[in-house]
Amino acid sequence: MGHKDMLTLPNILTLSRILALPLLAFLLWWPKWEFGYGLAFALYCLMGITDYFDGYLARSSGAVSRLGIFLDPIADKIMVAAVILVLTAQGILTGPYVGDMHVIAGLVILVREIAVSGLREFLGGLQVSVPVSKLAKWKTTFQLVSLGALILGAAMPWWNITIGSLPINIPHTVGLTTLWGAAGLTLVTGWDYLRVGLKHMD
Repeated sequence: MGHKDMLTLPNILTLSRILALPLLAFLLWWPKWEFGYGLAFALYCLMGITDYFDGYLARSSGAVSRLGIFLDPIADKIMVAAVILVLTAQGILTGPYVGDMHVIAGLVILVREIAVSGLREFLGGLQVSVPVSKLAKWKTTFQLVSLGALILGAAMPWWNITIGSLPINIPHTVGLTTLWGAAGLTLVTGWDYLRVGLKHMD
């Protein structure tokens, strides 16, 4: 494979997502910096859009390359991992009643990503491919919405409604709810992968 194949537009978009990660982490580092979180939200949305377009372009132009197949899922996973880690460190994954128990939902997602990557590698060596289910696509959607909403909540701390005497930040609450939704779907889809994997382990 020559350099020309590697530097297709879809691959450049994927690489740009990976290179944008340190900037995203930097912007998320100061949870009281509303403008920074606003910029982080815009960058996060841009990264999500390029994710959609690099896949779409690669398929429609027939420019699916080995580098793209390798890089695209890695770019997604490290973005999710980086955002979950920084938001956890900065105390964003906390909420009323259960405090920082929301970190467990983030942990479930991270553990599943590592386990499924290992399983895919194992099954790939056996020439077994695992198709992506509809549920797995929902899980990805929930995950993307969740992290975006959590970033937006810190960018707009005034976007609240009061329930009882408790001020509830709307995007933050949407973010935590969809994070648990993604974690639940993660367990279901992870079990699907495991079932396929176990069949090939004797």
